[in-house]
Amino acid sequence: MNRRNLLTTLVSLTAALAAAPSAQAEFKPTRPLELVVHSGPGGGNDVMGRALIAAIEEAKLSPVRIQISNKVGGGGATAASYIADKKGDPNVIGIFTSVWITNPLVQQEASVTMRDLTPISLMVLEPALVAVRADSPYKSMAELMDAAKANPGKMKQSGGSPLARDALVRTVLQAKTGGRWAFISFPSGGERISALLGGHVDMMVIEPQEAGELMRSGKLRALAQVADARLPEFKEIPTLKEAGFDVPNPPQPRGVVGPPGMAPDVLAYYVDLIARAGKSAGWQKFLREGLLEEKLLAPKETAEFLAATETQMRGILSESGVKLVR
Repeated sequence: MNRRNLLTTLVSLTAALAAAPSAQAEFKPTRPLELVVHSGPGGGNDVMGRALIAAIEEAKLSPVRIQISNKVGGGGATAASYIADKKGDPNVIGIFTSVWITNPLVQQEASVTMRDLTPISLMVLEPALVAVRADSPYKSMAELMDAAKANPGKMKQSGGSPLARDALVRTVLQAKTGGRWAFISFPSGGERISALLGGHVDMMVIEPQEAGELMRSGKLRALAQVADARLPEFKEIPTLKEAGFDVPNPPQPRGVVGPPGMAPDVLAYYVDLIARAGKSAGWQKFLREGLLEEKLLAPKETAEFLAATETQMRGILSESGVKLVR
């Protein structure tokens, strides 16, 4: 090949390469993104999802709109299955919580596990409080547990999924104390609180933000914190261990996952988006007001956290006599 032909060939090859899409091209969404949550409006996952979207929009971090998609049912199984069915779809992500880990362990129908999805980022850990009405006769956790032991099956606790953190707190406390009480499941946080305030149940495990407002208004009394250390905002309230109940603290993680088969450039896009959203003023305000512990992890560390949490959950459920199917 002479020099002129070689030059012509190189020019043609360069033009062809410039016209072809790069294998390393960065993903940029061109249509609205779907953020899947397993709770209805007002539930914990829904609230977090909307706060994340608001923070992203306020900081102008996304070129397209992000829409909440409420996939309620099955204790998170409906939402997890929906995402799993979107294999390779770059426009769908979801907010997970601990119930996405525990549900497949005990329900054969909940066939999608966290290992089937693509971990993007853990974002927060959520503490909690054990609360009763302000006019409740129980002034301490000891009094509450003594009553539950003396009157098995008489007391009631409002909560969400039977496998969510509030139900797991009940499980470890029952195993420790020998007390027994009913767990009444409600689809939304508002209904759980209303049941307690209306006297239909005796106690609940409640998020600190909701508890703080109701305590200040004289409607609730918190007896203990489900946390390793006391929250600064509730210095006078002991942890479960300090109250005399040395039990595991089932974690309530919340983070972001994607469908299986997520392309590397799509994963990189969402990792960057979540990292930038996590630093935004709007998100930091949400953390402060919600009394949440920030726990922003990369995909590998998120996967390791999820595996360790599953191991812990297996132990809690097994020790409590719950039959595991996986």
